[in-house]
Amino acid sequence: MADNYHKPDQSTVQSLKDIANKLRILSIKATNASNSGHPTSCASIAELMSVLFFHTMRYKVSNPADPSSDRFVLSKGHAAPILYAAWMEAGLFDEAKLMTLRKFKSELEGHPVPRQSFTDVATGSLGQGLSCACGMAYTAKHFDKASYRVFTLLGDGEAAEGAVWEAMHFAGYYKLDNLVAIFDVNRLGQSQPTSLEHDMETYRKRAEAFGWNAVVVDGHDVEQICRAMYEAENTKGRPTCIIAKTFKGRGIIGVEDQLNFHGKALGDKGLAAIAEIEKLISNNKHSLGPATVIDDAPAIDNTEVKLSEPPNYKLGDKLATRQAYGNGLLKIGNANSRVIALDGDMKNSTFSQEFMKAHPDRFIECFIAEQNMVGVAVGCATRGRTIPFVSTFAAFFSRAYDQIRMAAVSDSTINIMGSHVGCSIGEDGASQMGLEDLAMFRALPNCTVFYPSDAVSCERAVELAANTTGMTFIRASRPATPVIYGNEETFTIGKAKIVRQSADDKVLVIGAGVTLAEALKAADELASSGVSVRVMDPFTIKPLDKDAIVEHAKACGGKVVVVEDHYYEGGIGEAVCHAVVNDNIKVAHLAVPRIPESGPPNDLLQAFGISASCIVKAVNGIIA
Repeated sequence: MADNYHKPDQSTVQSLKDIANKLRILSIKATNASNSGHPTSCASIAELMSVLFFHTMRYKVSNPADPSSDRFVLSKGHAAPILYAAWMEAGLFDEAKLMTLRKFKSELEGHPVPRQSFTDVATGSLGQGLSCACGMAYTAKHFDKASYRVFTLLGDGEAAEGAVWEAMHFAGYYKLDNLVAIFDVNRLGQSQPTSLEHDMETYRKRAEAFGWNAVVVDGHDVEQICRAMYEAENTKGRPTCIIAKTFKGRGIIGVEDQLNFHGKALGDKGLAAIAEIEKLISNNKHSLGPATVIDDAPAIDNTEVKLSEPPNYKLGDKLATRQAYGNGLLKIGNANSRVIALDGDMKNSTFSQEFMKAHPDRFIECFIAEQNMVGVAVGCATRGRTIPFVSTFAAFFSRAYDQIRMAAVSDSTINIMGSHVGCSIGEDGASQMGLEDLAMFRALPNCTVFYPSDAVSCERAVELAANTTGMTFIRASRPATPVIYGNEETFTIGKAKIVRQSADDKVLVIGAGVTLAEALKAADELASSGVSVRVMDPFTIKPLDKDAIVEHAKACGGKVVVVEDHYYEGGIGEAVCHAVVNDNIKVAHLAVPRIPESGPPNDLLQAFGISASCIVKAVNGIIA
């Protein structure tokens, strides 16, 4: 594999050693300046970072987000100080800026965040960086078809996370030979030794079992690291895992390979260590820098994504919004080659299979590994290279909520569709019912939450999502619901629709998805008894059309009934109550009160208080 390898000359080797020790010193200085941070976690990876940034990786200091540059993900995000030190040493900024580490308003936060020009994804919630790196590598190989490579550095502690092994499986299965994962096996976790400590052979066997080329190295020997990087570059058909035996706190007297120093600035111990480490540096000046970038990432245009053709439905016909999602996804995929779809072996239920059939080269099957699926989507979206749509049952996104939360921290532009929401899915029972999803996604800053109620609005929601910066969530139902909008209807984020009204309306009824259909049935029944109600489709739950809700509620005598196929907490009802809290408006709220059970959908809607007859009862109660 490395038969043609030519090891670096001794001058280069010494420079890499010197840079590693400079990075150690800078990490100690910066964490001392902030009186917080993780200097020992930085010290264990100094040689790895030196070789990566000053011998192996191709990147542009003048433009860290250059589309053709290699990517680097520091999965062990608590080692951020040494990442910042590497960019400082490369010339991106000066030491004075590095000393602002963790200060309020400094962009050099405690863990990497994408407001830094050199950071693609936020890390620090451990076990997620490899998934994001997989998405970047998949994008390079299959969508950009470009030369850039992807490197990620993980801690051995986070190797206990299941999501890491979901990502290992994904990369091995898809043969991502442009991906290098480096495990920093420094033996020590935060509070005790890791489970495997320095059992390098077990790490090697595990990596190989997942289809990786595994290379064990002394993580403090720059020559071994250089050789491993060469082998990784020349290994085809498999990703490479470099398993580096290191020592936490390397080079710090009285601290190296000792417990109880995790996450602590070293103070006077650090100053003493700096004095000793400085003695190891032969020359503070060097001529090393990044390798030359191969500028072959294609220019792309992700703006103004449109449906390839408008919705084509008949009023009154019934179609599930999950199926309309598949139709809309196919249409935007037809119109823009950077739209991609990811699914977790649910494509025949989420209807993303329609996209897969037409564009198999842009469909990523992630199998039943939702945490990795979300991370891969985040990676695919970095640097604006793709427009990802991710789908599975809404309930199963709860398993990936930390990945979704970190995607929000990353300000990632990904689109998530959760199907099979609410008790209306019927016989499958509570384990399959998405009843917490609105609360999950409403809680995330800069997340747009769509809840389309018919096929036309769902296709338009997909189109709007593709053009929205930041995360979006589309809530799609399993049961077929009537088409209530004409094909020419236009929709706007944050603007509700009134689907039934008269001058004599006594109550504003707000429903979405299945419950909007129930609200319209209830309106017919109420009309037969002489009670007129106005019916609103909010379309987006976040942002919610507060002005329209207040206006129409007041027009209906200040009385509102909200009905939703979701638990009481965190859904439409609480959003509406927040919107009208200062307007002297009375709200009755119907939602699923407890964990449902199996049964026919209509029986469940009735049993859990959100059917048309339940709405009729609530309306009569609020006007009594």
